[in-house]
Amino acid sequence: MLILTRKSGESITIGDDVKIMVVEVKGKQVRIGIDAPRSYIIHREEVYISIQEENRRAAEGSPLSLSGIKHLFGKL
Repeated sequence: MLILTRKSGESITIGDDVKIMVVEVKGKQVRIGIDAPRSYIIHREEVYISIQEENRRAAEGSPLSLSGIKHLFGKL
């Protein structure tokens, strides 16, 4: 892990197209801004973990049988 020290208003660059800026430091909270292409998916860690858990639960569900699929789309 790379650890950097930045002050409010300072930034770091990742590759050619991602910039992370320290917007504000207030007590124990740090506000950061991320400038990245829209194609990048960026989540807070707790949201990312929640999405991963939900995906895992969805993948564990039993797959539909062919008869179940036919029922979803009507008579085939």
